[in-house]
Amino acid sequence: MPKNLPHPNEPKLKRQRDAASASNTAAAAPKVAAPTAEDVSAALKRDGLAGLGVLRSSLETAAVKRKIQRAAAVMAEREAVADADVFRRSIGEVEPLKVPPRMPLPRVPPSPLPLQTRLDEEAVLHEALSDEYDPESLLDTDDTLSYCRHGVRQEVVRKLRRGAWIVQAQLDLHGMRREEAREALSEFIRESVKRGLRCLRVIHGKGLGSIGREPVLKGKVRAWLVQKEEVIAFCQARPHDGGAGAVLVLLQPGSSPQYHGHPQDRGPRPHGDQDSDHRRDQRKGS
Repeated sequence: MPKNLPHPNEPKLKRQRDAASASNTAAAAPKVAAPTAEDVSAALKRDGLAGLGVLRSSLETAAVKRKIQRAAAVMAEREAVADADVFRRSIGEVEPLKVPPRMPLPRVPPSPLPLQTRLDEEAVLHEALSDEYDPESLLDTDDTLSYCRHGVRQEVVRKLRRGAWIVQAQLDLHGMRREEAREALSEFIRESVKRGLRCLRVIHGKGLGSIGREPVLKGKVRAWLVQKEEVIAFCQARPHDGGAGAVLVLLQPGSSPQYHGHPQDRGPRPHGDQDSDHRRDQRKGS
């Protein structure tokens, strides 16, 4: 290592202090200009040989100061280089880190939407019937408390009451509790729609066996029917169809091949219908 180069292990603070001291000494010393030829000639004329001695002293002083300034500049430069070398030597050789190749993460497919389950739940909620629903404002205030959905002509109810549609299926709710009757009615209407039936009869009874002889299911059945979108009209059954103990229900026309025509048209005559047999027997008797 060169003699004048500071050792890396030398305390940094000491090197900084020495460099600052040298710079301050050089700055504090007065600057002496080198004598010119005119100055030498004037000194010889004024002082003789004694003036030459003074001139030599001035030259030596100026040379010393210039030397000190150069030394301070060299020391400051070495200090900067030494600081940079100390850091490099302390950490050694630097190599870039090897980044392993990235592994593509497997794409996890999103969970399938339970579409069918959602549709089933919506269907259950849609078909749910409320016991608290009051249909009185929707029923026609006549003796039979008939019902006609909005947009359907009253002529449909009159034809239903006169028997323009033949009863194709019936449901007897005798002996059922309210919850059982509600579920049975919903299932009955749902299956009738699937089969393409139009006219149904629901027997709810007259309530003669109930407490206080009040018909419990009669009002509930009407309230449930009003809430079913498939039902477009209903009325009290004719005397020979059950009278006050039953209700005739007319469903919307479906896409079943069993029915083709206008909603007011007579429905198809089902095979083995009990009402048709009853009418045929009455005609024979008359």
